[in-house]
Amino acid sequence: MEYRRMEKIGAKVSLLGFGCMRFPVRADGGIDREQAFAMIEEAYQNGVNYFDTAYPYHGGTSESLTGEALSRYPRESYYLATKLPVWSVSSLEDAERIFQEQLSRLDKDYVDFYLMHALDRHRWKQVKELKILEYFESLKAQGKIRYLGFSFHDDYDTFREIITSHSWDFCQIQFNYMDKDTQATDKGIALAEELGIPVIVMEPVKGGSLANLPEDITGIFKERRPGDTASSWALRYVGTFPNVKVILSGMSDMSQVRDNLKTFGQFQPLSQEEQGVVQRVSAAIRARVQNGCTACRYCMPCPKGVDIPGSFKIWNAYHMYNNVSDTLSRWNNELRAELRPLNCVECGKCEAACPQKISIRKDLKRVQREMEALAGESVE
Repeated sequence: MEYRRMEKIGAKVSLLGFGCMRFPVRADGGIDREQAFAMIEEAYQNGVNYFDTAYPYHGGTSESLTGEALSRYPRESYYLATKLPVWSVSSLEDAERIFQEQLSRLDKDYVDFYLMHALDRHRWKQVKELKILEYFESLKAQGKIRYLGFSFHDDYDTFREIITSHSWDFCQIQFNYMDKDTQATDKGIALAEELGIPVIVMEPVKGGSLANLPEDITGIFKERRPGDTASSWALRYVGTFPNVKVILSGMSDMSQVRDNLKTFGQFQPLSQEEQGVVQRVSAAIRARVQNGCTACRYCMPCPKGVDIPGSFKIWNAYHMYNNVSDTLSRWNNELRAELRPLNCVECGKCEAACPQKISIRKDLKRVQREMEALAGESVE
């Protein structure tokens, strides 16, 4: 396993971090405990020592399962991260209550890495007004939190304001070869390095989109390294940046765990030639993908039951693969009538919550129209 040291705080972390928001699920939607435990065991025994969860993941059940799975190992042998859902905090008392609930869920005395979750300009203002950082700094002094940071979804200017306004121990940003010019951007990674603040990366494979590419695009990678997956290329791209200390992967089955362990077991940053290959792939993808949904599910639940991430996943996959039969099969089997975009009443709650700033209402109309056209149905 590749390890990197966070010089500011002295932590030696595995470059591969286990993101605990996409565990395999049962038919009823609950986490498949047996599979999830086995995946965590496989990762831990092969050197992964950073595990990232959050208060809302898997409907609030991820923290409990992650804490229980990790209880099999010595507490000092791994780093556990979780986050404060700032959008659910309207008073300092809310923050205090949620943190105590998290310790109970995790069944731990302390949290190693604690984050203000999904900060943007609005939530940063809220954090400052409620003096939330002062409270968590006091918890840090008490040893209940070891390191304090934030995760981020907004533009570079907002990132710069937040990262320079406090003595953060670390930060977490969305970054991959398709998003290097959006959100915090590669300028954000450079700024964090200049400030001596280690970076943790989320969405390195863009919610799985960069793992499942069309055959002609995957062929660009295969020409250079025939035995490597598209996912490994995406992860190696992010790991080429030296101030990236942990790359989170939200793994949902054992094959993904093992492929990632292979990538990080003998990690190789991209060469200059390979970076050129990634640029070719990026250009090819941009010509196909319709929007930047990462299936983070911050837009859910929809008041009318629309499966927004599911709709966009099928739609984007159709434009990436142009596989009509597979698209219609997924449309009919994965999206029941009550989950489809047709039920959208354009209330806009989803767009207010979307960290990618997607025009969700407009795109849902396009999804419904195109899927109906594919199925040969009349479009009103």
